[in-house]
Amino acid sequence: MNLYLPLKLLIALLLFCLSMVANAQNERAKDSISNHQLNEVVIAQNKKTFTNSNGNIKVDVANSVYSSIPNPIDLLSRLPLVQISSDRENISIVGKGNPLLYIDGQKATINDLNALAVADIKTIEIIKNPSSKYEAEGRAVILITRKLSKKEGFKTDVSETASFKKHYNNYFGFNSNFKKNKLEWKANFNYNKLEPWENHSIAYQIPQANIVSDYDVSAVTKRDQYVFGGGLFYKINDEDYFSANVNGKLQNDTFDINTFTFNQNQDQVNHVFTFSDNASKKDFVNAFVNYSKKIKSIDTNVFVGFQYSNFNQHLESLVSNNYNETDFALSQNRDQKFNVDVFSGRIDLEKKFKNEMNLEYGGLYLKAKSLSNAAIFDFDKNENEISDYDFKEENLAAYIQFSGKWKKIDFSFGLRTENTNVYAKFRTQISPSIDKNYTNLFPKADLTFPIDSTKSINVNYSKSIVRPKYSSLSQIATYINPYFLYGSSINLMPAFVDEISSSFQYHDKSVKLSYYQTKDVVNSSFVFNDETNVLMITDVNFKRETGFTIDFTLPFTYKFWTTTNSLVFIKSRVEDDSAFLRPSKPYLYYYSNNTFKLPKDFTFVFSFWGTTKQNDGIYERKANFILDLSLAKAFGKNWNCTLNYNDIFKNTIYAERFTVNNISSRARYLVDANEISIAVRYSFGKIKESEFKQKSVNENENRIR
Repeated sequence: MNLYLPLKLLIALLLFCLSMVANAQNERAKDSISNHQLNEVVIAQNKKTFTNSNGNIKVDVANSVYSSIPNPIDLLSRLPLVQISSDRENISIVGKGNPLLYIDGQKATINDLNALAVADIKTIEIIKNPSSKYEAEGRAVILITRKLSKKEGFKTDVSETASFKKHYNNYFGFNSNFKKNKLEWKANFNYNKLEPWENHSIAYQIPQANIVSDYDVSAVTKRDQYVFGGGLFYKINDEDYFSANVNGKLQNDTFDINTFTFNQNQDQVNHVFTFSDNASKKDFVNAFVNYSKKIKSIDTNVFVGFQYSNFNQHLESLVSNNYNETDFALSQNRDQKFNVDVFSGRIDLEKKFKNEMNLEYGGLYLKAKSLSNAAIFDFDKNENEISDYDFKEENLAAYIQFSGKWKKIDFSFGLRTENTNVYAKFRTQISPSIDKNYTNLFPKADLTFPIDSTKSINVNYSKSIVRPKYSSLSQIATYINPYFLYGSSINLMPAFVDEISSSFQYHDKSVKLSYYQTKDVVNSSFVFNDETNVLMITDVNFKRETGFTIDFTLPFTYKFWTTTNSLVFIKSRVEDDSAFLRPSKPYLYYYSNNTFKLPKDFTFVFSFWGTTKQNDGIYERKANFILDLSLAKAFGKNWNCTLNYNDIFKNTIYAERFTVNNISSRARYLVDANEISIAVRYSFGKIKESEFKQKSVNENENRIR
């Protein structure tokens, strides 16, 4: 892309914004002195994009420029505190780790999120201290609420997004809903033609084997992605409803991986160019049914939900190596498959008493079964290695939570118990690699002390668990070069977290202090095979992590300018006997979103986030700073156009260094986030006011992983 184009566009956007601001001031001045006749009074309420309560942030997606972002992962990456990994497979909350995902009454995974249309999202809420009714897994919750129409008729949105990164990407979307009386139908379909680029490099030393090596790898993927969904919502009466939804994502990838490697093993030096031809298929389908009923005889609300999901992955790779600028020779033919089926059912009951007391209790059952198959043919040895790995998990949980108000104090006390039964083994082995049955208790307590109508103090304690993802149970490994693999983590154990926090809220601003300790925390590590001289990077359990955070959430509004700011001071320390420990140092995460409501239905947004240099005792990571710009314009009631310019300074670079198992490394990951995109959305349909008044649907959701 021409280097001057982004600079010109940035300057044009800033000049345009300044001119709009000036025009806004002039028009307001003219209106204040020249309006002599008032024919009609219109009272308009501008909805805030961000709202804050004790550090919990809620984002209005449907009525903001965020609705134009083409996919949910990019949408989350624009929100405060949310971090997306370089491979776009993991989500974390700053100071909280990996959150639980909930979508409309059911637990979700990142696959569910990828199968969701942004046009279908109403709000996203980041909950930092979830109650006992949420699963014990995770210290935070990302709660996604989808739209429900309050008006009869039908409406269809057709969207087209042209995205210019290193390569051109195109997103086409169709989202429609129909509502008549108590019944609402929804359907969406998206076709995305993508060409993502990625690059990373690692330099490492293995002193015990006298090995020094580094590599630089890059890949360009040609991706066809189909996202679809459909469902119905039936409002039985003012308090009861039934809903059913099916959604999925089908993805086909073809990509070449090119790796340049330097490897010195004692006195032997090799320069290797590795070329791998890859074809990948990832299919995900999810279905769930929800039923909510109020039993008037006992004045209790009952919610019942069932969910089934399937994820299937197939990766084929043909690998060739060229040593020291000679000829290419076939190295491996890798055929790897992974399939996981998950079924879950839950029941929640809620009883409200007249004295402002509330009793909630319920249970959950989850069953997961996965099969991982790997067939690897080694051309050098003329051998074919086949491996099959079976995994089964059952989880049974129950919870009770009592909340209310005593005098002026709001309180909530909850207890959750979860029993987990895990069994896994390779089919060629007699004994299982995992055979465990364990039960844990997870208490939670929350107290809020109001000082006056604008100020309050909150104290919270929680115990939680972090379970391995089902995707980590896959044997699928990525071949980088003859000396390096990205491997699986099939022997991971759960991590347990204890956390205590306190926050002070003043109007919509808050400050929160937290201390946590995590046992068996999961981090990256190296495993070296001294027989093959192959190094594998994988996730393992470390001994512990402790941390202290101070979190400021500071929203402001001035006339047509609204800003939401987050500052998080973090000091954490990771410990393990296998790692080289350095003194840990505090670092700062900062985020600012600034929205300007301009005349003639223009909205201008600039946001930025970043971190200072991080050092948690083992991992040292570089500082970064990301700046995004957005300009949106509504043309009447039917057309909307948004221009985005993301990662203006091309700073989405993740760099870290660490030493584990006497192996030291420096890594650098480049993400193709520098983007100019144009999104156009056209809405049509016939909407009329409905006499039926809809009550908001239960926004609590549940887990499956």
